[in-house]
This record gives sequence, C-alpha cells and structure tokens, in this order.
Amino acid sequence: MIFDELKYRFMFAALQEAQKAFDENEVPVGAVVVKDKKIIGRGYNQVERLKDATAHAEMIALTAAANNLGNWRLTGCSIYVTLEPCIMCTGALLNSRIDELFFSTFDPKFGACGSLYNLAEDGKTNHKIKIYSGIYSDESKKLLEEFFSKLKNQKPS
Repeated sequence: MIFDELKYRFMFAALQEAQKAFDENEVPVGAVVVKDKKIIGRGYNQVERLKDATAHAEMIALTAAANNLGNWRLTGCSIYVTLEPCIMCTGALLNSRIDELFFSTFDPKFGACGSLYNLAEDGKTNHKIKIYSGIYSDESKKLLEEFFSKLKNQKPS
C-alpha cells in the first residue's frame, strides 16, 4: 500500500525514536502519537533503563500525548510504531481511544495486531482501531536484526 508523504514522515520520526532505544541498548522500538498533523507524544523502549516491563515505546508515547492534551482520551489521534504492538500496548491503545495505528513490521512472537491476535480490530471491545502496516518495514527489521545480532554476540559462549 502506498501512503501519503506525511505518514512516511511520522513513521520516520518513530524510527528516530527507535534509534534512540538502539543507542541505549534497548530493543529498538519507537513510537509517535499524532493529532491534527502534529506530533504530540514521543516514546522509545526504556524497559532496561527504567527497570519497568511496561516502559514500551507505545506506553511512553501515549502518556506524553495524554499529558500534552490534558486528557487520557486520545480520540482523533493516530500512533506510528516501528513494531507491531504487544497485547499490553494494544490494550493501552484501545483504552486511550486511538483512532489509527500505523506500524512498520509484524512481530510474530508477541504481536497483537495481526500476528498472534488482532485485538485492535476483532470487535470484542467497545472501540476499534484502524490498522495499517508496512511503512519503513525493511528499515525497522534491519534495526531489530542488528540489535539482536549485537546482543547475541555479547553473550558469553
């Protein structure tokens, strides 16, 4: 699917957040929340840094956006994430009433928006999220592969 230029710009901003995670030896996932064609929240994985299993890029970006708007309801907002959200993050996206999710690449081990589950669109909750994937997929995969290769090489044999 071809997306308009603005969507690529927002996903590129999410990739820049993922690079921050990579540089801090975190799993390189980044996210940005957008409202009215403007980024209102940014986040990148900080699980190791914060010693917090919930410190995923999406969670941090959602909190930043909610603080920016002064409201936990993020209606009219979209989120751009470099990796398909997990169950926890998808639940947070649903609870915050995000309208659209754009993600780069699928996560076959933890993905909850098409890989293992499709919680965002399955119709079992009182809110549905429109899902789009594939923007900068190769770049996201490459960053993840480089990170896990580096991590594997750091472990003693």
